[in-house]
Amino acid sequence: MDSSSRTSDAEAALRSLFLRGLDGDAAAYREFLQKLSAHLRAFLGKRLFGWPDEVEDLVQECLLAMHNQRHTYQSDQPLTAWVHAIARYKMIDLLRAKSAREALHDPLDDDLAVFAESAIEASDARRDLGGLLQTLPERQRLPIVHVKLEGLSVAETASLTGMSESAVKVGIHRGLKALAARLRSRAP
Repeated sequence: MDSSSRTSDAEAALRSLFLRGLDGDAAAYREFLQKLSAHLRAFLGKRLFGWPDEVEDLVQECLLAMHNQRHTYQSDQPLTAWVHAIARYKMIDLLRAKSAREALHDPLDDDLAVFAESAIEASDARRDLGGLLQTLPERQRLPIVHVKLEGLSVAETASLTGMSESAVKVGIHRGLKALAARLRSRAP
């Protein structure tokens, strides 16, 4: 089944339920609202990808608006066109509100002194850590570098260094213990 026939089937089903609901069939109207909720979630979800909470809130707002404005529907027009028009207006309202809230926030400039200091501090920390690591024997330094800094597994590190997995674990433990002792001895 192609998308145009699915769209016309959805249009026909929704329209039939809606018109029956307008004529007083409460069960048909309830079913219409359930099917319309799913239709609106898909319609809005494609347009507001990454904002699932906003999509759900918007679905509820649209359902309420459609219920309150049901008397404005012209039965000779496609129902989904009327539904999508209301959904678009609600979506535009949401985006305007978000834009207005965002305008209240001052953007941070990347060249602010705080970012420069942070970059300098990070560079200093890397240099200090590199210097500390160089004081360790290779059997302690390499496991720490590969596992703790590069994120490799113990097995990957063992394969890379030719050490056994238990030797990698012991190297990490002893190396971290030695680094901690050096840092304690430097502390004022």
